[in-house]
Amino acid sequence: MLASLLSATLHGLDGRPIRVEVDVAPGLPGFTIVGLADTALQEARERVRGAIRNSGYDYPPRRITVNLAPADLRKSGASLDLAIALGILVGSEQVAAHGRWAVLGELSLGGELRRIPGLLPMVGALGRRRVSRVVVPADGFAEASLAEGVDVVAAATLAEAATILRQSRRARTRARPPRIELAADATDGNGAPDRGCASYRNSEPGPDLAEVRGQLEARRAMELTLAGGHCLVMIGPPGSGKTLLARTVPGLLPPLDDDEARVATVIASVSGSESVMELVRARPFRSPHHTISYAAMVGGGPHMSPGEVTLANDGVLFLDELPEFDRATLEALRQPLEDGQVAISRVGRAAVFPSRFQLIAAMNP
Repeated sequence: MLASLLSATLHGLDGRPIRVEVDVAPGLPGFTIVGLADTALQEARERVRGAIRNSGYDYPPRRITVNLAPADLRKSGASLDLAIALGILVGSEQVAAHGRWAVLGELSLGGELRRIPGLLPMVGALGRRRVSRVVVPADGFAEASLAEGVDVVAAATLAEAATILRQSRRARTRARPPRIELAADATDGNGAPDRGCASYRNSEPGPDLAEVRGQLEARRAMELTLAGGHCLVMIGPPGSGKTLLARTVPGLLPPLDDDEARVATVIASVSGSESVMELVRARPFRSPHHTISYAAMVGGGPHMSPGEVTLANDGVLFLDELPEFDRATLEALRQPLEDGQVAISRVGRAAVFPSRFQLIAAMNP
């Protein structure tokens, strides 16, 4: 029997809807995934097999073929685990689905659903495809609920998600927090919190400029830099207070406006450091070590992840010990500083990340 469910995957900062087609047919037992799946998705075979068995269902000893459409789009991550597992249950006639559903989530071997990075832009992409109901992991419910026009339902396990698919829409109504409208373009908007994201706010408050004694010229330069949106290089001997002055920047910056907050929230969601609960309002302050690689600075890698220049978007990128950074890494900052965005091209993939930031650097004479 053929089963078809909607899900989504990440492409840069954008969510891409994916149709998961599962064919459970007679024949020698086997499990094949086609449609340009990466290693994490190929390994979903073992996660799905264990999750189905440990959730009280029977894993069908049949020939199972999973097609991820569109076939020419590379898929990455574990966001399709739940769709594959439910497709097998529907295809083997153990679960009967009612209505048009989309499902997102990573499965553990015990059948528990785990939070996935980029949940917010993926739910937003499904909403733009006019999908009205989406099942998400329970610990990502608050983040997914920020999407406008989508009925989000939380499930903690595979068995609970299967039960939800059996129910009618009238049978399950849940209180949801207020939603924030998503922009049509994932690189321009979406909403979810700084509080939960360590990448965007320090766990401890930084020093206040009022606590800094001396260095009147440097303090004045810092104030003018932040007020005018300029870049700044501080040169001085070790121990003169360059790094301390830079650490006071987060307390001097105003909060993000609504449009900037939506962009920062999408970036926070995709970075996946911690769960997102509300709109990010604090401006990011990034301070990478001088051993950072070129790809980590500008972004890229196998999953087209955003780099430090994107994580610092609408905030500050602080480079301590500027001469110690690799020359190629510093040259890579030219395009982001001039254009406010960085274009990444890899084999079969291309993405444009926002990267409008203020550069503050410190160095010894």
